[in-house]
Amino acid sequence: MRPIDPKDVQSRIERLVGQDLYFHIEMTIGAYAAHYDETKHQASVFVKNGRIRFSRGSVAGGGPYRVGLKTEEGWVYAEGLTHYQDEETERLILEGHDRDGKLVVALLLSPHPF
Repeated sequence: MRPIDPKDVQSRIERLVGQDLYFHIEMTIGAYAAHYDETKHQASVFVKNGRIRFSRGSVAGGGPYRVGLKTEEGWVYAEGLTHYQDEETERLILEGHDRDGKLVVALLLSPHPF
């Protein structure tokens, strides 16, 4: 993983426009930390192998970044993204890590199930 290069990620998103894809999105805030600090509010979201086709996608922000994908019915949106897998050619793997390097948010797109 390397820090997000918005221009590279934008071009990777544009290559996926109009394709039938699988997506994985997850977010966790405090889900693990609550075991150590009861004042932390737990929250998490997890979708694996959802189906998506989007007509437009964009990267925004100055880091951490937001990625929005416009579907026929609405939007899929992830915020807090910091890193991406730049060696992937078919899949787009985006992650957001906190100051301690722990995963907070992930958005993955692929033509094949995860």
